[in-house]
Amino acid sequence: MSKTRNTIAWLLWPLTMWYGIAVRIRNLLFGMGILKESAMPVTTIGVGNLACGGTGKTPMVEYLLRLLSEEYRTALLSRGYRRASKGYVEDDGSADARLLGDEAAMVAHKFPHVKVAVCEKRTEGVRRLLHGDEPPQLVVMDDIYQHRFVKPTVNILLTEYFHPYCSDRVLPFGNLREYRRASKRANIIIVTKSPEKPYPLEMRNLEQKLRVKPYQKLYFSYIVYGTPVALLPGDGQPATVELNRVTQVLLVCGIANPGPLVQYLKKKCKVSPLIFKDHHRYTAADMARIRQRFEQLNVPSRIILTTEKDASKLRDEAGREALAGLPVYVLPIRVAFHNGRDDNFDETLRNTVKENVFFQQRISAREPMA
Repeated sequence: MSKTRNTIAWLLWPLTMWYGIAVRIRNLLFGMGILKESAMPVTTIGVGNLACGGTGKTPMVEYLLRLLSEEYRTALLSRGYRRASKGYVEDDGSADARLLGDEAAMVAHKFPHVKVAVCEKRTEGVRRLLHGDEPPQLVVMDDIYQHRFVKPTVNILLTEYFHPYCSDRVLPFGNLREYRRASKRANIIIVTKSPEKPYPLEMRNLEQKLRVKPYQKLYFSYIVYGTPVALLPGDGQPATVELNRVTQVLLVCGIANPGPLVQYLKKKCKVSPLIFKDHHRYTAADMARIRQRFEQLNVPSRIILTTEKDASKLRDEAGREALAGLPVYVLPIRVAFHNGRDDNFDETLRNTVKENVFFQQRISAREPMA
């Protein structure tokens, strides 16, 4: 932490105390049953964090959908952060980021067989999904950890390798939404964005600091970057492109923590970052700025590269028109687990979901017909 930031943090300490008191009271009310947690009549998996963004929730949600959505009727329920709509909205097949928010729209685009819905009130959102024509057998809920009115069947907590919650404090002094002890609500803890080849001693030290409970499972994961694909197939650009040391990349992104992505690209090619704030809505002025910055790259081998989250907003009608003719590519990513523990994680989750789906089906069969 820099000296200036450290000074600001200490000045905010009184606010941290009051915020912490409010968090404790809220969790106490849930613990006493005054505020009610609801176990929904469907198998649910919650993915969340203690920190404010940047832990890799969406890549983990996609991992779960790849793992389970072919076997079960699956829905994704998200808050739909920074969307233009309100209340419960279900994707109509257009994957419109304005209506769903960028992350939910990205998932809808990549997983057309998954029902994607957004709703600020997750309890209402699950109930609306269950009253649809084809109610899901499994609901994956994004950014759910602090939304305690819904109690997930499986509660997955994410924390970043280089910024774990065990070394952080609550807002605004630190970056945590609630105290570290809240990690005990998780069934599974996943350390995300770790190095592709971490030191075993560092992993063991972090495991000790996290103080994982006997009933919890701990995994370490990392990001695998794929081959960039064209944002607009059929726009006269090659479908894919390989990054190399002579490639000049204009990186356009609005994500919570672009640092790891920038570091990855610097190892592959020459990169010129154009960074926007997280969940940024691109305007006509932004598009003009992107084109201007790209034209300033006076080299033969040059492309514009963006993230899958940003692509959900750049491929709309306005984006297609503004970026027409430019070599815009999207960098796909996926999650992998260290020490060959993908199979262990997959088997654990599959077994839990299978048992709970079967249990829910038996309960439904016993209920009298309306």
